[in-house]
Amino acid sequence: MPTHGLTLAYWYLLAAAVLPYLTAWIAKAGAFGLHDNQAPRAWAARQSGWRARALAAQHNGFEGLPLFMAGVLAAHQFGAAQARIDALALAYLVLRVAYVALYIQGRGTLRSLAWTLGLAVSVALFFVR
Repeated sequence: MPTHGLTLAYWYLLAAAVLPYLTAWIAKAGAFGLHDNQAPRAWAARQSGWRARALAAQHNGFEGLPLFMAGVLAAHQFGAAQARIDALALAYLVLRVAYVALYIQGRGTLRSLAWTLGLAVSVALFFVR
């Protein structure tokens, strides 16, 4: 199957970049109408409960993405073993999906653990061989 030269890690990177948009879609599902699109940030500011948590998870997804991107790019540039890069990138993606689910559920301690592990994976990408 041709992948246009993309490694698995790059595909996981793309998935991680799309995840915050998916998280926003989850927050808006069933509650965001066409009229809300006139002032979407005002709509977001009025949310509470799981919808507010989903929107916060979206913001955090964008905040954590640059370090992960840089880690994947650096690992490739430094010639690290592709299998290790792929494994770390997959771990990051799985942790981010878990983070979103835990955030929406309001499980703060486990969410923070997933966030911390995701951060550690992003940093590890700079040092993988």
